[in-house]
Amino acid sequence: MNEHDLHWTLDDNGIAWLAFDRHDGDTNVLSEQVLEDFDAMLVEIAQGHPRGLVIHSAKPGGFIAGADVTSFAQVDDPQAAERFILRVHEIFQRLESMAFPTVAMIHGYCLGGGLELALACDYRVARDDPDTRIGFPEVRLGIFPGFGGTVRALRALGPLQALPLMLAGRTLDGRRARRLGLVDEAVPERQLRNVARLLIEQHRPPRRASLAARLPGLLPLRPAVAVFMARQLRARVNPAHYPAPFALLDHWRRHGGNAHALYDSEAREVSRLIVSDTAQQLIRVFLLQERLKSLADKDAFAPRHVHVVGGGVMGGDIAAWCALQGFTVTLQDRTPELLGRAMGRAAQLFAKRLKDRYQVQAALDRLTPDHRGLGVPRADVVIEAIFEDAEAKRALYAELEPRLREDAVLATNTSSIPLDELRQELARPERLIGLHFFNPVAKMPLLEIVRDEHTDPGMLARGLAFARHIDKLPLPVSTTPGFLVNRVLMPYLLEAVHLLDEGVPAAAIDHAALDFGMPMGPIELADTVGLDICLSVARQLAPLHDDPLPEQLQQQVEAGFLGKKSGRGFYRWQKGRPQKPRVTMPPKARLEELAERMILRLINESVACLREGVVEDADLLDAGVIFGTGFAPFRGGPLQYARQRGMERCEKRLHELEDHYGHQFHADPGWHALATGHG
Repeated sequence: MNEHDLHWTLDDNGIAWLAFDRHDGDTNVLSEQVLEDFDAMLVEIAQGHPRGLVIHSAKPGGFIAGADVTSFAQVDDPQAAERFILRVHEIFQRLESMAFPTVAMIHGYCLGGGLELALACDYRVARDDPDTRIGFPEVRLGIFPGFGGTVRALRALGPLQALPLMLAGRTLDGRRARRLGLVDEAVPERQLRNVARLLIEQHRPPRRASLAARLPGLLPLRPAVAVFMARQLRARVNPAHYPAPFALLDHWRRHGGNAHALYDSEAREVSRLIVSDTAQQLIRVFLLQERLKSLADKDAFAPRHVHVVGGGVMGGDIAAWCALQGFTVTLQDRTPELLGRAMGRAAQLFAKRLKDRYQVQAALDRLTPDHRGLGVPRADVVIEAIFEDAEAKRALYAELEPRLREDAVLATNTSSIPLDELRQELARPERLIGLHFFNPVAKMPLLEIVRDEHTDPGMLARGLAFARHIDKLPLPVSTTPGFLVNRVLMPYLLEAVHLLDEGVPAAAIDHAALDFGMPMGPIELADTVGLDICLSVARQLAPLHDDPLPEQLQQQVEAGFLGKKSGRGFYRWQKGRPQKPRVTMPPKARLEELAERMILRLINESVACLREGVVEDADLLDAGVIFGTGFAPFRGGPLQYARQRGMERCEKRLHELEDHYGHQFHADPGWHALATGHG
């Protein structure tokens, strides 16, 4: 702990200003040592009897991102965890009981433990801009707020506002937080300090939920409200996979009428949850996410203008996403109709994400249809997103390259074509990289950055930085067919269609995958992606998988039944939703067998990708598959799941499945290296 992690000053008005300023990073977090030093500083400040205390951050990025998650990954003793939480309760209760008014002055992120600290202050003022994010993301780590947050959030908001905020793990900007009652004021940056002073001078009673807002938390209503909320939660979340939100509801149901009991229950329940396998795997996933972020140096490249060629769904949505992130974007296509449709989808995205009509208009102003490609010479990044045909892409590059800026990034959004096939006729072949986005662009967090031994390292670094500038997680992958995500996903999807060929109902196949923890069933996923695209990628990857193409997949495409986009695929689609027929579900053991066949093929291909060096190591592979396919996060990734299940056991099961179903289950040679710890 360095003395500069926390410092405080006293201004001419007698107000103390305490700054969190982590010396060894850009983000303030609440480690055990920081909390102890915070407590000591509170005692020191109190002895000076100031008129008030303002707690703020000296970091430009934000207030406090929460507790130190890296320390959570080492917790295996619930008693030790409970002692730590009770100690934090003492520290925050000291803050709450100060004899003078206290204010949390918030900008940027104020999450988890940071919000719990802010709630222990009498007042909260937040900066009013989109970068301010306030919330309780703990459920995403398999726990719920443990530093007194459940008590203070319920007291400030009432259960019908506080519980959904904690159950969903969502974040709010300053204006929405003020509307909800989570902060007292939301003001522009220039007014923050003055409003913090004013709150101290006014010293009005701290905000509390009204009687009407508290009513659902009182007996006899509380048990009924808890049952109703649990029923709603089960429609979205499987309690066997993610127990934390249900534990939160039960914690409130049992103790919601007694603050002292709530504090004790909070410490006890969060300590129990944090050592669970689910929480430890979700903490692992969080740390994997942070590792992906760390692969890029945002300061190394500061692009402003993006030019996208291809106004189809992918190209249009890439352009819209970049405009949403604040970039000037030009979108090129020879077909005005496609550009018109792309602008329409962009307007829908902006309206959904931004809410404010002025921000929506500003985003639309940043996105310009450009059928003549006038934006090419001005662009920092040029992304080709036309159809999957190597010859057509090469012809486009011949037109683009002479017009590119010397330092511009030239990128392809190809989903499977190796870079060597695309760069053959470029004057500077080393500048071409892959930026492989996933559909839907606005929802999928991963961006594969495709490179090979001929790639200019500077261009690779720019691609990684660009991913972070547009709020994507960059994953460097080698330019093998399908890269990582499509390659491991395809055997999983093909096995699902083989099950269809064997007569297993589509709804049962999807149900088996959902029971395993996948976010969407493979049959519904294939329909959503497009059966024609699945067939095209499957043909390109066929030499790798040694797997005959399923008959039903080819028949559907030949008949024009392409899935969601055509209204019919393996399912019929109405208003964007699959119409799944009611079927009698097989017994649990049979569903587990169906899931095993699909998941083991995905894991076997993951082992092959690791052996071939598609990604650098097993952790990056797990991260890519989780954030690129939605692979059950609570299982920690395909290779982590295989480790937990037992490598030898997985390989043995593959041999059994190969004997029974065919060569598509042949165990990759990489299993041996993983089992002996060399993978």
